[in-house]
Amino acid sequence: MVSLIFRRLGFAGFTVAFVSLIMFAAVEALPGNVCTSFLQRFAQGARLERCIEQQGLNKPAFERYATWVGGAVQGDFGYSMKRRKPISDLIGDRFANTALLGGLAALLAIPFAILLGIAAGVRRDKPLDLSLSGFAMLAMTIPEFVTATALIYVFAISLQWFPAVTIMRSGMGFGDMLPNIVLPVLVLSSVLIAHIMRMVRASVIDVMASDYVQMAQLKGVPQRQLIRRHVVPNALIPALNVIALTIAWLLAGVVVVEKVFNYPGLGTLMIQAIHDRDLPLVQAIALIFSVIYVGVNLLADLAALAIDPRLRRKGH
Repeated sequence: MVSLIFRRLGFAGFTVAFVSLIMFAAVEALPGNVCTSFLQRFAQGARLERCIEQQGLNKPAFERYATWVGGAVQGDFGYSMKRRKPISDLIGDRFANTALLGGLAALLAIPFAILLGIAAGVRRDKPLDLSLSGFAMLAMTIPEFVTATALIYVFAISLQWFPAVTIMRSGMGFGDMLPNIVLPVLVLSSVLIAHIMRMVRASVIDVMASDYVQMAQLKGVPQRQLIRRHVVPNALIPALNVIALTIAWLLAGVVVVEKVFNYPGLGTLMIQAIHDRDLPLVQAIALIFSVIYVGVNLLADLAALAIDPRLRRKGH
């Protein structure tokens, strides 16, 4: 078990290192550099040379990569010349806002989706299952910005229950902040619920058709006890990775939702940084998203190892 955990950790670390190398190489391949992007029409002569020397762009690429990764490990992502601030300061509050939005969406969606998936799987092809499956297909096919626009029209414009644009100020309490994040959380949760519910439903149907469940039914095990003790634990194991991948998808969904609602998170900041060609800031946010993606999948792997002894035996 311990060796498997270390193996998973090592693979996750290698994946993050590889992704960081790809990102650095991609930025290096872009025409120009941080200095030409910042100076624009003044990017020439002594001013350009001075900027290149200050930013260390005259050093070999591998040395600059090692410096960037070493600083990122310590929480130092460099300096944004466009915004004249350390990148860590720019990211701090934005990361907390995105974590709040994604965390609330996950807390709402995961338990709800699991319950709906179990209910749909147990009542396969019944009206409840058909209704939930229809909702899932609808939620998965409609883009987030369309769902967001519809919710804004209904709840912000027609009913005027919630604001259409997120307004957040420093020092706001959670109670004051809540009306501003209800609609973004609902948009993110709807897609999460659809994906997770479909996977849990499929897993429940597979487990219900297994030999040991059918044998338990023949022995007269009560339906509730059968579902609680046998169906649910075995159905959730294969769903863990899908739940992790769906939560990781949240990173892409967050960027769209934050932009629609003007939510001050990492997604909005990344779009602004791309527009401004603030390459160090883009690199930093992309690296953070990559670490979160790999970390979520690592947690799912470790949870599956802890729950299912068969996976531990396969690893030996």
